[in-house]
Amino acid sequence: MAKGRGGRVEPKFDTPEGRPDPADLDLRLTRGDRAGASVARAKSARGKKPAAPSPRPRRRRSLLGRLVYGLVILGIWGAVALAGLIAYHASQLPPIDQLAVPKRPPNIAILASDGSLLANRGETGGRTVAIRELPPYLPRAFVAIEDRRFYGHLGIDPIGIARAVAQNLTRRGVAQGGSTLTQQLAKNLFLTQERTASRKIQEAILALWLEHTYSKDEILELYLNRVYFGAGAYGVEAAAQRYFAKPAKDVTLAEAAMLGGLVQAPSRLAPNRNLPAAQARAAQVLAAMQELGFAKPQEVKLALDKPAKPNRAKGGGSANYVADLVMDVLDDYVGKIESDVTVSTTVDPTLQAAAEKALVDELNQKGARYNVAQGAVVAMRPDGAVRALVGGRDYAQSQFNRATTAKRQPGSAFKPFVYLAAVERGLTPDTVREDSPVTLKGWSPENYTRSYAGPVTLRDALAHSLNTVAVKLGVEVGPKAVVQTAQRLGITSPLQANASIALGTSEVTPLELVGAYAAFANGGNGVIPYVITSVKTTDGKTVYKRSPTGLGRVIDPNAVGMMNAMLHEVFVSGTAKKADIPGLDLAGKTGTSQDFRDAWFVGYSTSLVAGVWLGNDDGEATKRVSGGNLPAEVWNRFMTTALRNDKVAALPGAARWRRGTGTVASAAPDQGGIGAVIGDLLGEPQAPPRPVAPPRGGPSREDRNFLERLFGLGD
Repeated sequence: MAKGRGGRVEPKFDTPEGRPDPADLDLRLTRGDRAGASVARAKSARGKKPAAPSPRPRRRRSLLGRLVYGLVILGIWGAVALAGLIAYHASQLPPIDQLAVPKRPPNIAILASDGSLLANRGETGGRTVAIRELPPYLPRAFVAIEDRRFYGHLGIDPIGIARAVAQNLTRRGVAQGGSTLTQQLAKNLFLTQERTASRKIQEAILALWLEHTYSKDEILELYLNRVYFGAGAYGVEAAAQRYFAKPAKDVTLAEAAMLGGLVQAPSRLAPNRNLPAAQARAAQVLAAMQELGFAKPQEVKLALDKPAKPNRAKGGGSANYVADLVMDVLDDYVGKIESDVTVSTTVDPTLQAAAEKALVDELNQKGARYNVAQGAVVAMRPDGAVRALVGGRDYAQSQFNRATTAKRQPGSAFKPFVYLAAVERGLTPDTVREDSPVTLKGWSPENYTRSYAGPVTLRDALAHSLNTVAVKLGVEVGPKAVVQTAQRLGITSPLQANASIALGTSEVTPLELVGAYAAFANGGNGVIPYVITSVKTTDGKTVYKRSPTGLGRVIDPNAVGMMNAMLHEVFVSGTAKKADIPGLDLAGKTGTSQDFRDAWFVGYSTSLVAGVWLGNDDGEATKRVSGGNLPAEVWNRFMTTALRNDKVAALPGAARWRRGTGTVASAAPDQGGIGAVIGDLLGEPQAPPRPVAPPRGGPSREDRNFLERLFGLGD
């Protein structure tokens, strides 16, 4: 320091001689120069020990150690990745608290009049069954072959997966799957059928949820009601009905084993398509059941000795035509269906089977020779209750219902409406008309034989189906009157009011033609054909019950008697002699359309009315098939069976008008006159019957909807 003026000392920055230049100094702090270093040095000095030797180099891990270490690390990362993968796929599912088993589509069980099942309709093909309804060996068959550890796992079976992998490797192919029943149910309920890793992960998640939410028996019950068995059958009830024509509660051990084996490959193992494969698979199921103690050795031996075979339902495939008709009109009766329902019908399964057999046998024997490929049969009680309905030769080949939908020319089978219009205007069965050539505006109808008989009674003219007399009668009463008469009896298809209407040139369906003839059989009351009697839910609640209804009286009793007498003569001396059944009082009419395109026979007793149509769907002409040959033969085959146990009863009012009973007719031939005097058995004169109008109000709403759906009213 140097003193300046006033004694102030000034700083001096020159470097003293002998000291190093500050620029050359190292001013960085060492560890000892830092704060607290002195305390640390003092402690170190007090506890100072001799310096330890330098540490040896670290030994390297063995190959095995490194492998274990790597696997542990890999496992940790794998677990993390798996957790992330599961979390991702879980996020693609609905929240767990919102998960619910989807509602099973409703099933419509269609029953015959005796309570037996005709068919199931709906997406599943069968009703839901409770596991308590089933024989114990039925659910056990599925456990034995599909998931033997079902009651021991939590939805996923690692042991089962390992076993499946081992078997698949040893058999050099996919021989066994590792999915549990719960996983299969999860897939059926919530997922698609695609085989991807993503779907399998979601399947496992959902399986765990199902196991947490439901008991084992509840899961097994859901599975049995949802799994697919092939042939459109979902659920064990549908499968039992489809393959064995019985409810699931009645299947045998052999049948249960076959059902249990089906789910592996329903299409390939369906017994109606590949019976040997289905029986071989069933044998594997039986072996598994015996191994697990689910079936006794003697029971298994019996089942193996008598393996299950598919059984055709009573009524055959044609019952599906009835089921289709029911489904066409059901919503008019009950509206939208939300749950399983049972529909009771009027159809008799024995008569249904007989009608199908009569039609199919005739076509198999003579169809090729006569160039006729199709047909339809309708039978109903005189009150309109349909007892049998066959809409075609083979439902599996064609589902088109010719009984209810095909409109074809009825030919001479339409003539009874012409004759009814005539007797309602005063003519009688003994009224005489001239069978001779006739020409109307250039149209000259001819008889089938192309010959003419001259003066004939109406009884004989109708029995022998003389066309010229029918046309003359139609002109005499007026085509409009003929149309109105047919409509009054229940014909609902459009009819053309022209001269040719007398020969059945306007098209009708078999169902409506048979329904119109029912008025003759029951004594004059118009009917509305019906097939549904009631609809109930599975818990017994009645949703619909049919009330007696109809068209009321549509024919005067006296006119009914005359018509029944004339139509009976068709069997005695006319065109339907092939159809006659000795000992029964029958009436009916044959019909053949132009160029032999359509052949008909409609006939009845007091208890049953039945009609047969034969032809080709494309309208191709047959080789001279007429109403009096093949259709009459089909009708005779069917009615012989159907009326086997019926008591003989006289047709309403016919006795007094039979040939030789003393009735009087005085109309001159072909003069256009009306019979002057009609005598009864006592010879007392009577006024001629008059047309009867249907009662006011008409059919019920349901019946009106039924008619509209079938025949297009209001279109």
